[in-house]
Amino acid sequence: MIQLSDAAPSPAPVPALTPYHLTPEQVQFFDDHGYLVLRQWITGALLERLQVAGEAWIDMGHAADLEPELAQDFTFAKRQNGDVMFRVNYIHNKRQTASLELLGSPQVLGVAESLCGRNFVPTYESMVFKQRGDGEAIPWHQDAVHPRQHRIFNFDLYLDSSAVGAGALRVVPGSQRRVQDACKVRETGWDQPGAIDVPMQPGDVLLHDVMILHGSDRVEGKALRRTIYLEFRSVEQIASEGPWDAAWVEKRLRLLPVALEAHRAGSPDAAQFDWRIDAAHRPTPLEDASSELKVAHQVHTPGSWCSAGDALPTP
Repeated sequence: MIQLSDAAPSPAPVPALTPYHLTPEQVQFFDDHGYLVLRQWITGALLERLQVAGEAWIDMGHAADLEPELAQDFTFAKRQNGDVMFRVNYIHNKRQTASLELLGSPQVLGVAESLCGRNFVPTYESMVFKQRGDGEAIPWHQDAVHPRQHRIFNFDLYLDSSAVGAGALRVVPGSQRRVQDACKVRETGWDQPGAIDVPMQPGDVLLHDVMILHGSDRVEGKALRRTIYLEFRSVEQIASEGPWDAAWVEKRLRLLPVALEAHRAGSPDAAQFDWRIDAAHRPTPLEDASSELKVAHQVHTPGSWCSAGDALPTP
């Protein structure tokens, strides 16, 4: 059984190194509440390229001639009117460089360093969405349950607006401190004590602790709502708690030089991130960068969902 800790996650808050790092006050808010909103964090041409990429990924998932290796990365759910796609996994190898530009940006990596320390690891990347006319609920859940000796968080970039009453995420601040009974919570409905709506606009980013209780109610809206999820953990957390080994971590870390170069090429006049990973963990790049773009997961850290049938892979 996982033993939870009341101790503060590591590393401790430090002064912001750049405008793209979090301030100590922001880190403290995240630790206290389990979430933090960064308004208009990703804007301009990069946001536009990501919106185009999001459309392209959805089109790719519907393509009749999609090769099997790629087809398995698109997730569908059964609805009354048939199967509906709602998720794209491993977005970096889906023929759109914008996701790598995002990963290599200081807006992402500064946040990762702020919360996980310099030895941060990009552990998941996906796009989750509600297609036009698909307003199905996402039940209350916790993404991943862990001992809370280290921070694990998701960087959620909204490509479309998500308004209160029209699919906005609901979170329960402070709920990240313990394992929640997802079935019991689900039975009591959406008005959980302390629950709040988090409306978002294109370019807004939600940082959420993977143990915060969150979900979204069913709506009848017709709007497309797409969110890119990037999860981060530290080398130290994975070494201590798993579920992956050192070889897998090295493969994941090889994404970062490719992403840094993609951001430099796509935004040459913008600020670039100074990657300060410890020398012991700096990966040796492979000659073929395309082999770095999908590092699959054979195992996942279990989350708290009402049933295994409801559960989605951790972002």
